[in-house]
Amino acid sequence: MGRLALFGATYSVYVRIVRLVLEEAGTPYDLIEIDIFDRDKVPPDYAERHPFNRIPALEHDGFRLFETDAIVAYLLDRFGAHELMPDEVQARARMRQLMRVADNYAYRALVWGIYIEEMERGRLGLLTSDELARAGKCLRVLADLSTPDFLVGQRLTLADLWLQPMLAYLDLAPAGRALLREVPELAAWLARMRQRRAVVATRFPAEQRGA
Repeated sequence: MGRLALFGATYSVYVRIVRLVLEEAGTPYDLIEIDIFDRDKVPPDYAERHPFNRIPALEHDGFRLFETDAIVAYLLDRFGAHELMPDEVQARARMRQLMRVADNYAYRALVWGIYIEEMERGRLGLLTSDELARAGKCLRVLADLSTPDFLVGQRLTLADLWLQPMLAYLDLAPAGRALLREVPELAAWLARMRQRRAVVATRFPAEQRGA
C-alpha cells in the first residue's frame, strides 16, 4: 500500500483537520507544503490536483481527491478509523450538524472575523460590536449543541477534530480569548483537546511561536 501524500499548508484549518484524522488513526503520511497565498511558490501543475487552487488535496496509490469532507470520508473507509464516528443515529446527526455549523458559520466568524482581523490585519482591539456578536453567537450555538466530555458523547468524533483548529486560532486572539471565557464549557474542552498527541503534533506555526 502506497504512502499517503497530503498537499497543503501547516497554517490551514482544513489541512489540519485532515492531519488530525490521520494522526488519530495512526496512518503515516507525507505533508507537501503548498502555500496558496504565495502564488509564485504554488507548483504549476497543482491545478491538476485541485482545479480551484485550494487546499487540501490528497493522493494515495495514484488516486487523487480534494475537498476535506471527501478526503476524510475516504480515510475513514480506507483505513478503518470508524471510532471517530458515533454509533448511535442521533449522535451521528448531531456530529454532522456541528461540523456544518463550523463550516458555514464558525470558520468565517471565528477564524477570519476574529483571528485574521486582529492578528494579521492590524485591528487589535478594533473589532466592531457586530463582528464580536457574530462570533459570540457561533460559540453559544456550538456550546448549546455539545455534550460535556467531547462535543458528541463520551469519545472523540469528527466534530471535535473539525472544531479544534478553528477554536485554536480564536484563542490566539485577545478578543477570541475573551469570547471563549463567556462559554467556559468550550474553553475547558479546548484545554483538554490541547493535551492530545494528535493536536500537539499538528500545531499551527502561530501556536508554536506563542508557546
